[in-house]
Amino acid sequence: MKQLNPALAEHLQGNCTTLCWCWQVTRRDGVKQGFTDHDRQLIFLGVVFEAAAGFTGTDVEASLGLAVNNMDVEGAFSSDRITESDIAAGLYDDAEIVLYRVNWQDTSQREVMQRGNIGEVSRGEHAFSAELRSLAHRLNQSTGRTYQYGCDAELGDSRCGVDLQSPENKGAGSVTTVKDRVFTCAGLGGFPADRFSWGQLHWITGANKGARVKIKVHKLTEEGAAELTLWQAPVQPIVAGDSFEVFAGCAHTFAACKEKFANAVNYRGFPHMPGPDFILSYAEQDEQKNDGSALVK
Repeated sequence: MKQLNPALAEHLQGNCTTLCWCWQVTRRDGVKQGFTDHDRQLIFLGVVFEAAAGFTGTDVEASLGLAVNNMDVEGAFSSDRITESDIAAGLYDDAEIVLYRVNWQDTSQREVMQRGNIGEVSRGEHAFSAELRSLAHRLNQSTGRTYQYGCDAELGDSRCGVDLQSPENKGAGSVTTVKDRVFTCAGLGGFPADRFSWGQLHWITGANKGARVKIKVHKLTEEGAAELTLWQAPVQPIVAGDSFEVFAGCAHTFAACKEKFANAVNYRGFPHMPGPDFILSYAEQDEQKNDGSALVK
């Protein structure tokens, strides 16, 4: 059974209680924010818990075992600290959450009721909804290496060994023409097609300055200009003249590692593992491969 703060426990035994909920959010960029369903702001642990009108949470459920406990928080974009652009940019994805039960007359009388992370965040025209997951959800995440075809290293990390700062893997350019999330650009003419497919793009100027996005396809137009297609449209519109940096990307296949980066020796997958096609195959009398030689050379 949970042991409460003695002062808070004594307060709960009284005839009248003055309780509220407080949420402390630590975003992916390290910014800490506080919100409360009380009608005025509270301050403790160096965090200002803003009285968020229209900011409500569902019942908190806790169960024995390792099941993931969830609750939902809904609110309007009434706080200047919660913006649609920040939510769309993913700053609240997997953000750390601490849920407090607080005596608003004396904030030293408080207790941590739940810790977890923000799961799915959905947004509408005027409001958002966020799912809060307990720490048990971490047990559902894959850890360690997986026996699979694809490489599980991040391009450019110590296990991969590819230098993303080298001239052949890094470029800079500016937008010339744009249509939604597809645009042509100047400055990348010296790179072959597909070099930046699966790579990252960092906006240097424009309305999306500071944002990082994933590149889906890098190809060349008939005129020889580079054309980039993003996986998702950025939060703010792209306009001609926006400048950026791009870094090479990898499809995490053995072919990409060998042919695109000449880095097969550091491939962190298992490209020769037998699959269903090998299991279901059978020998044929006239097949030339049945000579006892190695299948993979």
